[in-house]
Parts: sequence; structure tokens; C-alpha cells
Amino acid sequence: MEATGTDEVEKIKSKFISAWHNMKYSWVLKTKTYFSRNSPVFLLGRCYHFKTDESGELSTHGSNFDKINMEISGNVEEFRKDFISRIWLTYREEFPQIKGSALTTDCGWGCTLRTGQMLLAQGLMLHFLGRAWVWPDALDIDSSDSESWTAHTVKKLTASFEASLTAEREPNILSNHHQGTLKRNCDDSEMRNEVYHRKIISWFGDSPLAAFGLHQLIECGKKSGKIAGDWYGPAVVAHILRKAVEEARDPELQGVTVYVAQDCTVYSSDVIDRQCSFMDSGKADTKAVIILVPVRLGGERTNMDYIEFVKGILSLEYCVGIIGGKPKQSYYFAGFQDDSLIYMDPHYCQSFVDVSIKDFPLEVTFLASYKRKFLKLISESFHCPSPKKMSFKKMDPSCTIGFYCRTVQDFEKASEEITKMLKSSSKEKYPLFTFVEGHSRDYDFASSPLREENDLFSEDEKKRLKRFSTEEFVLL
Repeated sequence: MEATGTDEVEKIKSKFISAWHNMKYSWVLKTKTYFSRNSPVFLLGRCYHFKTDESGELSTHGSNFDKINMEISGNVEEFRKDFISRIWLTYREEFPQIKGSALTTDCGWGCTLRTGQMLLAQGLMLHFLGRAWVWPDALDIDSSDSESWTAHTVKKLTASFEASLTAEREPNILSNHHQGTLKRNCDDSEMRNEVYHRKIISWFGDSPLAAFGLHQLIECGKKSGKIAGDWYGPAVVAHILRKAVEEARDPELQGVTVYVAQDCTVYSSDVIDRQCSFMDSGKADTKAVIILVPVRLGGERTNMDYIEFVKGILSLEYCVGIIGGKPKQSYYFAGFQDDSLIYMDPHYCQSFVDVSIKDFPLEVTFLASYKRKFLKLISESFHCPSPKKMSFKKMDPSCTIGFYCRTVQDFEKASEEITKMLKSSSKEKYPLFTFVEGHSRDYDFASSPLREENDLFSEDEKKRLKRFSTEEFVLL
């Protein structure tokens, strides 16, 4: 009876904390991000120039973007379209209960899992769609010119006006994707790309059956001693993503593998072995590989000597981003301008979207009137309408860097290029990580990369990972 009572108290406590986090992270804040006209902007290997005859700064927020597009020869619009096309995965609420817990939301604890999802999603987009692909409806997404709203306010406001909008025969929910699809005569290539676009998003749905959904990642994390509600660090998430890809059963995913560096070392033969493993019986095609390298950019704070290296990494076309952030908050870093990182923020609580239904909404727009004004309010989305920036100085030193290589030749080229970058940036210090010829088993101090997660950490390390926001690495 006492144990039952304790369980009930824990459930009530869990629900209270979830309710608080849902309220805390449901605000849609009207913020603006400014970019310099005189410095290039890098986004996952793509470079954009906003330079004009005028000096000053550009805002990437909503209507300001439209004004800028008229002044500059398309580059701001191209950057905006490219950024919005990246898949944005945030906190969600009201999804199916996570096995072994009473949680139906990841607000307040799942941000690193979300940034890990975004990095993996970018790798899959490179694999199935290519770096040049952009979402045709990207520019249909616009930030609201209204005041700050919460997700709950949006739903209540929409419900209150549903009857009147129906009476006027105006749809209360308009899917920009469907409108755009109906207006466009898509060719076969566009249709194929849209199928993969939706399929990739569906793999990250918040349901137990989704290959890389929160539920599946938490199951994989249990082998690292983690449970739902724990804070997950960038290194742990790297191994969780590897395990989730290994266990994925969708035939489309059999051509992709994930390799996680050990002790800041990438063993080339281990990577190539993964790429050359049989995809299925009777086939010997090589697999594409997503390489994840957990590193520390300093001790308690980021060492500013590493800034140029991080910039160089984000300038590479095969970079799929960085799982990083600032202390206690994880962000998905996708680019930079000058000494500021460009990122997507998972700390916004959106409602659960059932991605198992046909033509699930990619971006739902609610139309409602308030005091005789029509407002357009975005309730849920898988694409971020505007970028955010953060100074390198605020970056937490613990992070995981990701790369995508389609073939063995691509991997060899990437390792050569990154090695040169590591040597030039390391000066007289040891490099952040290294590429080594041969297998990990060839070195006495290294262990097999095929170990399970429960063997990756000692019991003491598991306890530390539960207590602290960043992992401890050996600094050479």
C-alpha cells in the first residue's frame, strides 16, 4: 500500500511539473533576429551574401523580410527559403503516454533529444532530397503580427470562433501545403520530393511506432541508464540516434547507418565497414553514413580558440549541424554570421500532430477575428519561420558535431578535408578530434564501436550523466 501511495504521489508530481512546463514553453514570443548586410551568412555549407550599398542590419522577422526582399537581389529570400525548409522539431504535448511513465509531454527535459532529431532529420534530407532541395511552400510561412499568444490561447480562440467562421463558410483551418499543392501542377520530381519530405517528418512523429520519435529514442536511451524525464546530454543522444537507426525496420532506412566517434577519434576502417555492410541479402551496395563526433570545446566554458574551427565545420556542405546549446538549454546549430551562431530552438511547446494520418498538417494556420481584426495564428509547424542567433561566447562546450557522407569516396574526401581543418585550427594544441586509419580493435586503448550503450558508460559515469547538464571528457 505504501508503494502504491508513493506511485500516486509521483504521478501527481509528474502531471503538475508537465502542466507548468506546458505553460512555460507555450508562449509565442515576438522576437527579431538581425543580420549584418556586410558579412556573409553560412547555413549548413551554403553561403549567402546580403551586401548592398546601404550599411546597417537586416531583420529576418515576418514583414520586415518582405521589405528586404525588394531591396536585395534575392539572396535574403533564398536564405529564408533554405532555413525554413529545414525540419524543426520542438517540445510537444498531449502525445501518447511514454511507456513506463505518466508523461505525455517532453517540456522541460527533452530539448537535447529534439535537437538530436533535427540533426538526424537533416542527414536524412541530404540522403533522400539532396542539399539543393527547398520546400516549395516555405515562403508561405509568415510570423504573426499579433501580440504574444500561447498554444492554448490559439486553440481556445479558434474554438470560440469556429461556429461563426463555419456559418460564413470560411474554413477555420487552412493547410498552406494543400493550398499550394492544389495551385501547382507538380511534376513527378516535385511529387517524389514531397513524398519523402513528409515521410522523413513522419519518422520523427511522437508515437511509439515512429522510427525516430521521442518514444523510440527513450527506449534506446534506457540502455544508457536514462529514462523519460531525465536530461540527455549531446554525447548520450549521439549513441541513442545510432541505436535507433540500427533498429529501424523501414526498408527506406536500410541504406543509412550512423557511426559515433570514440574518445574523440574516428576510426576510418570502422566507418567504411559500416558503409560496406550488406543492406540486405543478395545486395552489397554501400550505405550512406552519418558520423557523429561528441566533443568538448573547453572546460567549464567554451574556449574561444575553437570558434574558427566551428565556423569551418558549419561551412562544409556535408555538415548536418551541431547538437549544442548553452548550459541547461539545447539548440540545433545550423550556421553562423561573424561571431554569432544561427540556430533552431526546440523550447516551444506545440500540440501533438498525428503523423500517421494521410496528409497530416505541416503547418496549420488558424483564421479568427478579434475586435474586428483578422489574425493569422500558426498553431503547429514542422518548419521554423525565422532563425535565431547566439554569441559563440554563450555556447556550452559540450556538443556533438554531425557529418553526412553518401559514399566511401565522400567519406575519404571529407576526412581529408576535415583533418586539414583540424590541423590548421589546433595550432600548438591537440585537435578536437582525429581521423585514424584502421579499426578501433587495432588499438589497445580503444574498444569496439559495436558495443551496446550499457557498456559505453561506467556506473559512476551513468550517475554523473543524470546529475549534470554536460558530459565530462578527457581533455588532452
